[in-house]
Amino acid sequence: MTKNNWKLRLGISLMIVSGFVFGSLLIIPFLNIDTKTKITATTIIIVIGEITFWSGGLLIGKEMVTKYKSYLNPKKWFKKKLEEFDD
Repeated sequence: MTKNNWKLRLGISLMIVSGFVFGSLLIIPFLNIDTKTKITATTIIIVIGEITFWSGGLLIGKEMVTKYKSYLNPKKWFKKKLEEFDD
């Protein structure tokens, strides 16, 4: 395993974990706890999610983040590629 390979794997793992952390926000409204605790838990979850996401982004690098960010752009999901029509 190369030196950069472990950074890439850790960075992607942190970004995936941040998705699960943000997904846990969906559980908060259904917990049987008081409102003040829900607000505090939501704030903590958002901060942890942001920290894990940006830590992963720093590890994988700007180019990789830009590449995957373009895949997640909804404007590009349904556009056909020009190469398909160049026959």
